[in-house]
Amino acid sequence: MVRLAVRSIHLVPALLLLVSQTSCMKSDKPPAAPVKSPARISSVPFGTLPSGEPVTLFTLTNTNGIELRAMNYGGIITSLRTPDRLGVMNDIVLGYDSVAGYLKTTPYFGAIVGRYANRIAKGRFTLDGKSYTLAVNNGKNALHGGLAGFDKVLWTGMPFDSAASGKVGVVFSYTSKDGEEGYPGALSVRVTYTLNDSDELTVEYHATTDKATPLNLSQHTYFNLAGQASGAVLGQVISINADRFTPVDSTLIPTGELRPVDGTAFDLRQPVAIGAHINDADAQLGIAGGYDHNFVLNRQGDGLGSAATVYDPASGRRMTVSTTEPGLQFYTGNFLDGTITGKGGRVYEKRNAFCLETQHFPDSPNQSSFPSTILRPGAVYTSRTVFAFSTVADSVPAAR
Repeated sequence: MVRLAVRSIHLVPALLLLVSQTSCMKSDKPPAAPVKSPARISSVPFGTLPSGEPVTLFTLTNTNGIELRAMNYGGIITSLRTPDRLGVMNDIVLGYDSVAGYLKTTPYFGAIVGRYANRIAKGRFTLDGKSYTLAVNNGKNALHGGLAGFDKVLWTGMPFDSAASGKVGVVFSYTSKDGEEGYPGALSVRVTYTLNDSDELTVEYHATTDKATPLNLSQHTYFNLAGQASGAVLGQVISINADRFTPVDSTLIPTGELRPVDGTAFDLRQPVAIGAHINDADAQLGIAGGYDHNFVLNRQGDGLGSAATVYDPASGRRMTVSTTEPGLQFYTGNFLDGTITGKGGRVYEKRNAFCLETQHFPDSPNQSSFPSTILRPGAVYTSRTVFAFSTVADSVPAAR
């Protein structure tokens, strides 16, 4: 017993040497690439509406682990998890833990907004010689489709999986009846969310109508690239590809002017911290309590064009936005006031998020100089916006 024990002890150094040599040999080889899971989509029940209709939550995950969750109520994006520069995943959009939160008075967290995104003055417009009156829900004005816009209806959701091409997605469909919220025409709408392995979320819109109608669709997600529970976004850095913006009156309706951004707090053409000029003594900032304005994008042709880039120095997350739309509403969460408790019990305060709503201009049905938003029978409404996510290794300072 003793001799055996001694022999075993004498074997230990040799064994350690062999392990050490083997370890050194292995360390000379490049590390194996991480094994990626295939892109996938799944769905689960997500509660019910007061009508008793069931709500479904869809989860899209790409091979890099980016995860998008969206439900068929309002087409709402409830969660979007992306990595920071160290690979740590975090949810970067505001919202609620259950469908019940979205049934309360809520500031359009993550929703598809329409039939007309943004505002129409006094809820009125004239089309082909006929006057129409809309549901008014924002002071004297109609906002984001009215009292029961597209954010408050149950869409039909159909998932799809194109794993061979590295894409997963869901198609939301809805038919808006003639006269709904005061708008003319039966409108068939389709909105598709696609997540690919290039870490891009594409939002595509398609619609047809049987009567002429104003149409302006957008996606109203509230982003905080540091994470939805991380407080103010004032240190995050933005650039917007726009030489002009549309100033507004006291009710946030465009005056009709296309004002140059040069020399103003609205000059965001070069990267600048969101909070750098948000409290400047500027009449337009005073009206909105910060940024809540449509920027006239610098466009060439009808395809995708650069709209904006936002970067968070703390986490390294970067988001770039490209769109086929002529405008971009930049909103800095000015009306969040601490009365909303969101996911994980987080209280959402003023400027805890920003929105980048690709769109046609507000109040276009009443502004003949703005690009038309009228969809007519026989024509097809199409629009596309791409949100691309990446990380930056080191902190990049703002230009100003």
